[in-house]
Amino acid sequence: MLETIKPMDIEKRSFAIITELLGDRTLDPENEPVIKRVIHTTADFDYADNLCFSEHAVARGIEALRGGCDTVTDTQMARSGINKTILGRLGGEVHCFMSDPDVAEEARARGITRAVVSMERAAKLEKPCIFAIGNAPTALLALHDLIAAGTVKPALVVGVPVGFVNVVESKERIMTAGVPYIVARGRKGGSNVAAAICNAMLYQISR
Repeated sequence: MLETIKPMDIEKRSFAIITELLGDRTLDPENEPVIKRVIHTTADFDYADNLCFSEHAVARGIEALRGGCDTVTDTQMARSGINKTILGRLGGEVHCFMSDPDVAEEARARGITRAVVSMERAAKLEKPCIFAIGNAPTALLALHDLIAAGTVKPALVVGVPVGFVNVVESKERIMTAGVPYIVARGRKGGSNVAAAICNAMLYQISR
């Protein structure tokens, strides 16, 4: 039987269903809004198990957003999905260099991916940044190397690329980089997941 529900109540009802389906599963209160937002976005309850958080990663991400940090994504899709209205009110903006013609040209000349060049460009930004990687494991691997070299120190890394080649390995590696992280272990992830994690933090600030 179809539920009769007002449009403004659909999301609230969706989160209630998620809570019901999680049953007696107890989630860390700090991480719970992020986990449930990702489940809401994907309808995939595996994220209750495969989302991994460094100590107080969510709190550190929220603190950075409140301080006006910027966000860097590896796809225009993730950039589009992040709530730029809330971010803008906090003094931040979203950057994605993947579509820049000079990035593509440099990547071809050097024989590397645009994702690597994009991370190098992002490392030159003057403001603190959250890096939200939902597609390219090469972006996550490049970011790991830039962190190791002391070239960049992200406020938070959201590492959720999806796929099969170097995906699992890139996630495991970024968890050893010594910076706050939220990682979806395994092959699952995506630009929508990266955006959902960022929005979960932004919505906590805007409540």
